[in-house]
Amino acid sequence: MVAHLLRLKLTLLRNGLRRSAWQLVGLAFGALYAVGVLLIAVGGLVALRFVPSPDAAVVVTLAGSALVLGWWVVPLVATGVDSTLDPQRFATYAVPRRPLLTGLALAGLVGVPGAVTTVLALGTVVSWARGPATVVAAVVGAVLGVATCVVGARATTATLAGVVGSRRFRDSAAVLVVVPLMLVGPILTALGGLLAAGVDALPGVARALSWTPLGAAWALPGAVAAGEWVGALGRLVVACATVALLAAAWSRALTRALVQPPSSGRSASRSRGLGAFGRVPAGPTWAVAARCLVYWRRDPRYAGSLVVVPVLPLVLAFVSADGSRALMLVAAPVAALLLGWAISADIAFDSTAFALHVSSAVPGAADRAGRALAAGLIAVPVVVVFAVGSVWWVGRWSDLAPVLGASLGILLTGLGLSSVISTRFVYPVPLPGQSPFATPSGSLGVSMLTQLLGFGALTVLVLPEVVLATVAVVGGSVLLGVVTLLVGLVLGGALLVGGLLLGARWYDRRSPELLQQVTAMA
Repeated sequence: MVAHLLRLKLTLLRNGLRRSAWQLVGLAFGALYAVGVLLIAVGGLVALRFVPSPDAAVVVTLAGSALVLGWWVVPLVATGVDSTLDPQRFATYAVPRRPLLTGLALAGLVGVPGAVTTVLALGTVVSWARGPATVVAAVVGAVLGVATCVVGARATTATLAGVVGSRRFRDSAAVLVVVPLMLVGPILTALGGLLAAGVDALPGVARALSWTPLGAAWALPGAVAAGEWVGALGRLVVACATVALLAAAWSRALTRALVQPPSSGRSASRSRGLGAFGRVPAGPTWAVAARCLVYWRRDPRYAGSLVVVPVLPLVLAFVSADGSRALMLVAAPVAALLLGWAISADIAFDSTAFALHVSSAVPGAADRAGRALAAGLIAVPVVVVFAVGSVWWVGRWSDLAPVLGASLGILLTGLGLSSVISTRFVYPVPLPGQSPFATPSGSLGVSMLTQLLGFGALTVLVLPEVVLATVAVVGGSVLLGVVTLLVGLVLGGALLVGGLLLGARWYDRRSPELLQQVTAMA
């Protein structure tokens, strides 16, 4: 059974790569990047062979603890990670629990994360190649460390499956994933400062972690090298007990999942009144807008467009900390660009629910205008606040008109262009209920091409207000700033109307084909 599960995992991975050439290309680039990082890490572990044992123990313990923590936490927040061997799929088969646990644990090593972790664990053996005792301890520690990573990841995801599957957790996970990625510069700078200031405290931190489930396995050879046999035995007990407790927790959660599989996360909820539909005027345009406002509030795929926006000022403030504070003035235009482009795949996001528009014979003009109206109700206040806030931060109120003009022009133009793009190009996107970071098979190439062409066209269309705003800000011309505001409103408004009309025409002409496309991708 264990060998069968391993073959099944390899077969699923191989078949997944055969679905799309673009997916294979993406995997090749990802593998090259992973190999580069792995070579650097292994080189560092080999170099530790020539470092004094106390210093090597600190580095290995800290790095190993971080690796274990990553295995335990990342699967919880990265809800788009593919689980090719979902235990719930074995609920209808009479598979003994122990072989199933062993097979799933070994299958967790099949893939890039498992392979990288195994190689790094073997690298620690080289770091401790200082004598027979340290080598044996390093091998035992490496095996226990890898087991702690894999079994711990399975235990946490299985135990918290009900929480992770909820929509509220997925929305929170989007923030947990995106915000640190955007703040990676400030975070690394802050960590560098803390390490530089508290480098003397690292041995104490490593020693404390060596007695925890995170670092006990990795600290075992260091204790042997230092001649602390009692300490080594204690760390061995902690590491073995950690794996045993994690395996027991995973076994219990797996039994519960096989006997009582959790629901899809949907639960009946009480609603009072009509919600957004009861707060808008009657008419097809406002009905579409109300429906889209519900999407913006409840669908994590739409919320993903909003998660990035609040972080922009923080990133720009960090980048401009040592330079010109005027860089903050681009916060509003960039936010307008992101929010205006957010509805470029709105029909694809509808998935099979788009049949409601087709069966109800919603006019193309109402559909296009309603979607743009919903996005505008959210985007316009955000862009105005960003423009006013950035000007206040820089202390140059004379730049408010050009910044506001460029931002509103970009927003209106982006909404108009998105209204055209979404009716002309439909490509695979995460399905309703999936993580906003999930990548459907075969979508990478067409998505990148559409985004590239769309942003290129948008750049050309907004050049007049962007050039005027740049000249007005650099030259400090108030008159030119007012001209920029007028040009942004007039030109952006005209492009918005033109985009809505062209998108409505294509919508009326292609709605059956659009429904067929989104249904095929569901």
